[in-house]
Amino acid sequence: MLATVIATLAIITAVYLAVRYIYKEKKKGKACIGCPYSGSCSGTKDLENFHLCHSTDQSGEQQ
Repeated sequence: MLATVIATLAIITAVYLAVRYIYKEKKKGKACIGCPYSGSCSGTKDLENFHLCHSTDQSGEQQ
């Protein structure tokens, strides 16, 4: 019984922390959380140009 309660609390805590992290990052205006380009990416939802910033290298050339 005690093990079930501890496991449940651990899962609830992990889910809470993940949701809180996503909320904070979205509030900062990041388009894609976890992406190294999220601060500068336009995050366009156009199907033809979906996250075009991800397909360029640091020199700006298409890969």
